[in-house]
Amino acid sequence: MSRREALVFAAVAAAFVLLAGLPLLGKPYWLTLGISIAMYGVLATSWALFSGPTHYISLATAAFYGLGAYTVGAGIESLPYVLLLLIAGAAGALLALAVGVATLRLSGVYFVIFTLGLAEFIRQVVTWVQNNFTGSRGMYVLTDLKDQHIYWQLLALGALVALIGWVVKRSRLGFALRIIGNDELVAAHVGIHSARAKVALFVISGSIAALTGAIMAPRFTYIEPAMAFSPDLSFQVVIMALLGGVHRLWGPLVGVIPFTLLWEAISASFPTQTVLLLGVAFLLIVYFIPQGVVGLFEKLKRKGGDHA
Repeated sequence: MSRREALVFAAVAAAFVLLAGLPLLGKPYWLTLGISIAMYGVLATSWALFSGPTHYISLATAAFYGLGAYTVGAGIESLPYVLLLLIAGAAGALLALAVGVATLRLSGVYFVIFTLGLAEFIRQVVTWVQNNFTGSRGMYVLTDLKDQHIYWQLLALGALVALIGWVVKRSRLGFALRIIGNDELVAAHVGIHSARAKVALFVISGSIAALTGAIMAPRFTYIEPAMAFSPDLSFQVVIMALLGGVHRLWGPLVGVIPFTLLWEAISASFPTQTVLLLGVAFLLIVYFIPQGVVGLFEKLKRKGGDHA
């Protein structure tokens, strides 16, 4: 590790320590906002781990998130919470493996459509099972966990995602994925097994999304399919990641923070206009800043350097 990397590591560690002190301020609103930002930060960053280098747009986040939430909901009365988190992560990884093996040979709009339909398919299956076998469309998730515990768990998961991203970027897998993203045909010609590399990173991303859902489940107390597998979540994560920029590990956070604040404001004042916000935001990002805020900043910086 170079001296520069060591300094970056120290700065990131210090930032996480400072953020961990948020619950100590005793401000419930700020803690609620912190939980939302931490949750979306983890989801958007893990999404970018896969979609950034491969350029595959996945809309399956809600499927993994809901699977994790329902894993905790189904087992909270009989299994330890920590064990349920491990099971949720494993379930997310297995689902991502199955989906990846079946679909990552697809490209473009076909992959997007499949991943969008996945969450809806699972939601319908869960709804059918609950309606016909449990007599209820949802379930209670009762624990002793408080908001600060959920926040700290999300923060720890965020640190883990950052570490995974750093390791992957410097590994052979990260190098292979960057070649695949630039030209999959070239990658195949130089001996890179494209499908295997994409599935590996998709499994990591899916497992993290499932863990996030599992951590968030106790906060809602009562979960139901429409909430756990909401397609809005998948679109929010994509928009936040694209807004910040997916070509830097910290890029999605640049989009998560302002968009979360905007989403909270719109949801509170105009709750029926959130879908409109998603649509307008997506169009503006694709048309004006396709490389995200971070990409735009780097482009302007390069132009400034050229002129100098």
